[in-house]
Amino acid sequence: MTAHEQLIARRGRRSGVTTMVAIHSSVLGPAVGGCRFKAYPSVTHAVDDVLRLSAAMTAKCAVAGLDFGGAKSVIALEPGRVLSPAERRDVLLDHADLIASFDGGYLAGPDVGTGPADMLVLREVTPHAYCTPEAAGGTGSSSGPTAIGVLAALRAASGTRSMAGRRVVISGYGAVGAHLAASLQAMGASVVVSDVDPAKRAEARELGFEWAEPEKALTLTADVVIPAAVGGVLSLESVARLDTPLVVGPANNQLTDDAVADALAARGVLWVPDYVASAGGILYTLAREAEGLDHDAALARVDSIEGTVETILAAARSHATTPLREAAALAERRLTAAATR
Repeated sequence: MTAHEQLIARRGRRSGVTTMVAIHSSVLGPAVGGCRFKAYPSVTHAVDDVLRLSAAMTAKCAVAGLDFGGAKSVIALEPGRVLSPAERRDVLLDHADLIASFDGGYLAGPDVGTGPADMLVLREVTPHAYCTPEAAGGTGSSSGPTAIGVLAALRAASGTRSMAGRRVVISGYGAVGAHLAASLQAMGASVVVSDVDPAKRAEARELGFEWAEPEKALTLTADVVIPAAVGGVLSLESVARLDTPLVVGPANNQLTDDAVADALAARGVLWVPDYVASAGGILYTLAREAEGLDHDAALARVDSIEGTVETILAAARSHATTPLREAAALAERRLTAAATR
């Protein structure tokens, strides 16, 4: 895949906090990607994250058939710093200034550490922020559509619509993880959830979910493991401890290295590339806010992930490769075709 087109980082004039935008590719159209707000050990770590995430967004949009490029933005908070509401607002306004400087070349949405209310603050400076609250005329959180997209990917990978009697482990009980847990439980699955926040244990158990400690979640015997929290959870070491035939989930950048995809295949574990399985949120949001489609039509776009995954898995079987290689090849074909038009 090509090198990044732009990386711009600024220290906010109001807050002094460093914010950045990376545009990986605008070959297919304006670049889209979420705004991540978190503490980093250093600016270098933040830059590494924004570059990695923006490249994944290019692949996500290309494989999903969207006429948008890939980008990401990061608000890099200093470790240990706690913001007051007023300080947080200043940081967001500083970031909005940076987004506005792209004049529509970068379209922001929520990501780790941000939500619809934050997008509304960005909108005070720039119109190029999506997923504002529904009460303000936006589509709100994309967590629901993201979860629906994961379920579509799961249908394709498992070859069935029934989850009755299956044991599913969800690593990460955040907004998307909670949607998935409730949906899979309603479909008859036995659901195990895990999260780094121990306060979520009581809620999970009250809803009938089994609880697992985070360090054990990926080692449990299961029919499906769903990474739904941070990235980098699938390494050569962790893959060796997996006890499941199927891994599919919404967490970004799940692999520590592309070679891990080969290790998964060698162990007989089917892994659906994260940027394919997690595309439901962006598909829904752009269908509603960029194209003006209604809710049902936008959800139909999300359900198209099932067919995309079927195509990728069929190609992997036919070519004796991995789903990751076939997804990357599909993205590259679309980008090359667009670049030569």
